[in-house]
Amino acid sequence: MIKNISVYCAASNRMDSLYFTNAEKLGRLLGQRRFHVINGAGNIGLMRAITDTVLSAGGTVTGVIPQFMVEKGLCHANLTTVIQTQTMHERKKTMADLSDATIALPGGFGTMEELLEIITWRQLGLYNNPIIILNINNFYNPLLEMFSRSVAEKFVREQHDCLWDVANTPDEVIELLDKE
Repeated sequence: MIKNISVYCAASNRMDSLYFTNAEKLGRLLGQRRFHVINGAGNIGLMRAITDTVLSAGGTVTGVIPQFMVEKGLCHANLTTVIQTQTMHERKKTMADLSDATIALPGGFGTMEELLEIITWRQLGLYNNPIIILNINNFYNPLLEMFSRSVAEKFVREQHDCLWDVANTPDEVIELLDKE
């Protein structure tokens, strides 16, 4: 049963409002269903939007953040729980260990790196939980095409082409979680 969900997403305020609207809707849906969200504890961007809406909808959020980011003032002030780590690697491992599923919203290099690492961990049997890519505004289409090309050109085995699911809306994310 899925209860704890890691959410990877942008820690930037500069993207189109469409991304914020979808992040907030996802946060509301997760909070209303009393999922416990685990994220990077950021106080800006989509990470803040998810945290604020999960909390306002009655959910809980654990933020996992390296000490150096806390020292830079990047930690959200109203998290249910904060776990401080020494390194980014420890942060990612902690988030994976705490989660029953992972959702990746659009984001920058860090978000994409986290997504690729958790997919790799699933491929290796180190993470056996669902991974959902929320493909808002077709953001992930180029990456999904690269995944398909990697399979087509035999860099990735065909059986590993199903390590993740793709949703185009927050409602589809919930539908996928309900199937698990």
